[in-house]
Amino acid sequence: MGENSLRALASDLAYLEAWALASTGSPLPWPAPEALALKFVAHHLWDPARREAEPGHGMPADVAESLRARDLLRVERPHAPATVRRRLASWSTLHHWKGALGPFKSPALRSALRLSVRATSRPRMRKSQRAVTRDVLEALLATCGSDRLADARDAALLLVAFASGGRRRSEVASLRVEQLVEEEPVLEDPTEPDSPALPCLSIRLGRTKTAEADADARVLLVGRPVEALREWLLRADIEKGAIFRAIDQWGGLDDRAPTPQAVNAILKRRVAAAGLDPKLYSAHGLRSGYLTEAARAGVSLPEAMQQSQHRSVQQAASYYNDAERRLGKLQG
Repeated sequence: MGENSLRALASDLAYLEAWALASTGSPLPWPAPEALALKFVAHHLWDPARREAEPGHGMPADVAESLRARDLLRVERPHAPATVRRRLASWSTLHHWKGALGPFKSPALRSALRLSVRATSRPRMRKSQRAVTRDVLEALLATCGSDRLADARDAALLLVAFASGGRRRSEVASLRVEQLVEEEPVLEDPTEPDSPALPCLSIRLGRTKTAEADADARVLLVGRPVEALREWLLRADIEKGAIFRAIDQWGGLDDRAPTPQAVNAILKRRVAAAGLDPKLYSAHGLRSGYLTEAARAGVSLPEAMQQSQHRSVQQAASYYNDAERRLGKLQG
């Protein structure tokens, strides 16, 4: 199991334990009875319109207050169906690890989950409300113009994350020097033999969300991102290990890789410094921004997906459709 999956599993277990204690007064039982799993669905997926008429519908107020006191509950509305499904899947996985049979394949639970998802009527939200398109990226890079070491790091991080296909924040955080491979320079204009040669690197991705460690997936960096990355590694004197690292107030570097949350925090700080609203952008906006710009530039979807390593054509194509609508190509 990957590090991020294990972290999510531990987080889900902590939530389930806290919820069980708040809603039943007892620790999480193993195995869990079907009634408890049904109660979990009822507490997290409910009909907002029905709750107006029936205050007892959904999660009870005392349970919600207990979870908020532990900073485990932040929403006033029903949970996202994907979150509920993930926590049920984690619960099922933990049962399997304990050699216990759970209720997670029961027809009653499946039916309750299906009906509850319909009742919530919650539109799916994107991980980043707005894409970090090229103009936004340039605004963020403009805030990295000083000689501070942190500016060199952030510029390299943003350019590499964007140009490598919009790498996920977990992949950016875990990048290591050993994954970099020097490639032959490429011509700025392949049709002009005398055009300037641009530096080129490839990144061997190893295990990702959509690829196993032995899949030999790789993406290319050309030109400006390569230059920014080389400048950061040179100034930080990094020859092996984690590429992007924390920097303390005295300019000292941490030896360890940053967390995915730290990557997101770096982007949001740069968004704020550029005078934009950090609530509208997250690190995932680099991923959607890359595909949006690829669509605007006329890059074919399969070619863009080779760089972004998207597994779902439907998901990747949605950014292409959005870009084409803005350009007026789908307006008849």
